[in-house]
Order: sequence, then C-alpha cells, then structure tokens
Amino acid sequence: MIALALIAAGAPAVKIGQHAAAAPSMFGAVLALLAVLALIVGLGWLLKRMPGSGFKPAEGLRVVASLNVGAKERVVVVDVNGEQLLLGVTAGGINTLHRLPGPLPTPEPARLPDFKNLPNFAQLLQQRLRKEK
Repeated sequence: MIALALIAAGAPAVKIGQHAAAAPSMFGAVLALLAVLALIVGLGWLLKRMPGSGFKPAEGLRVVASLNVGAKERVVVVDVNGEQLLLGVTAGGINTLHRLPGPLPTPEPARLPDFKNLPNFAQLLQQRLRKEK
C-alpha cells in the first residue's frame, strides 16, 4: 500500500538489492560514542565546580566512628565544630541519642607483626616434610 502511494506520488523507484540510504560508517559510530563520553566527563567537571553541588565535604562536620547494629541501622559519632554527638541512623530517620561530654579517645594504631623474625616458607616446608617421613 505504501509503495503504491509512493509510486503514485512520483517518488523515485528503488531497485531490489539496493539500499535506499547509505548505512552509517563505523567511524561515525565511534565519533558519536566519543562525543557522548566527552559530554559526560564535561558535565561531571562542571558539576564539581558549581556552588552547592554536594560533592564537597561539609566544613566543621566529620564522622568520627560508625558501628552497624543491624541491616539498615547504624550508630554514628559525629563531630560538629568540636562537639561530638551520638546519632542513631535508621532507614526511617536520624535521631540524636546522646551528646558526648568530651571527645572519644583516639584508638591506638594497629601494630603489624614483625615479619623479620619469621622463618621463610622454604624452611617451614622442609621442616614439615621431614616430620612426615
């Protein structure tokens, strides 16, 4: 039906086996992909530079400690301009549980074992093989 309407309207006939329009080349597809990627990177850069974008950490506010107490529940200690608050964070909201009178003590850094005094793997393997014989 559509072909008859096109012929009646005087549209040029297309021979069988010929394409009506040239297929887009691979170069054009790669160029379009690169343009989209450049647009994404450019918009990300622009969002970082805009005021109030939310990517910058808030000044005077930091999370001191966090402990998961359930699947979606946490207890968090937050430092707000020198005052520390114990907050309960749930899926339904955030509640202040306690105002800490002083800052939390800083935990001692974890000490790594002294690897210099350990026997190497080859020595341990030889000792183990001797015991089995």
